[in-house]
Amino acid sequence: MTWTHPITAKWPARHPERLQLYSLATPNGVKVSIALEEMQLPYEAHLVSFATNDQFSPAFLALAPNNKIPAILDPQGPGGQPLVLFESGAILLYLAEKTGQFLPREGAARYETLQWLMWQMGGVGPMFGQLGFFHKYAGKDYEDKRPRDRYVAESRRLLGVLEQRLAGRDWVMGSEYTIADMAIFPWVRNLVEHYGAGDLVGWGDFAQVQRVLAAFVARPAVQRGLVVPAA
Repeated sequence: MTWTHPITAKWPARHPERLQLYSLATPNGVKVSIALEEMQLPYEAHLVSFATNDQFSPAFLALAPNNKIPAILDPQGPGGQPLVLFESGAILLYLAEKTGQFLPREGAARYETLQWLMWQMGGVGPMFGQLGFFHKYAGKDYEDKRPRDRYVAESRRLLGVLEQRLAGRDWVMGSEYTIADMAIFPWVRNLVEHYGAGDLVGWGDFAQVQRVLAAFVARPAVQRGLVVPAA
């Protein structure tokens, strides 16, 4: 299939029949690459480099007008028609429904899974990300530590919510591994390993979160997805 979308001019597809992923190995980015690996969907990954402001290029904005990664182009979308999609949570939901995997198809469990997916999108991602800014990046130089401490407190609260949820459960939804786990645990890993905020949030107090994070990163598909796309 020949694509006419502007994105393919900047990032030509070597395998245009496959799903095209435009991303970077950030917590939001690897949610989708992990899902693709877990679901064993054929895909081709393209690096959207922040160092060169690729996210602001006209080609990328034609695909993702909010200039955020990840985004996908699926040549075999609904009804066999091409689909372009941005926002990691929306992409996870789409891929789960496309493949019939990692999301209950009906009943209360389906909506509870979506509830935890939304919890990550509305809470964990924004709050952990702000803590990263004020602890590791430019915000760390601010003399006034009240902004940082606000996000420390909220991140710790969110970890407490997750800790309570995981007590007696293998995964967020119990015995079943779902897109909720794929959304949440890249951010937990990033908070501790990349942002180095473990001491700030009292990481040692969250034994259940530590247990499930270890199980998450031990999954072969997760290990592959965490390094996609390659730099």
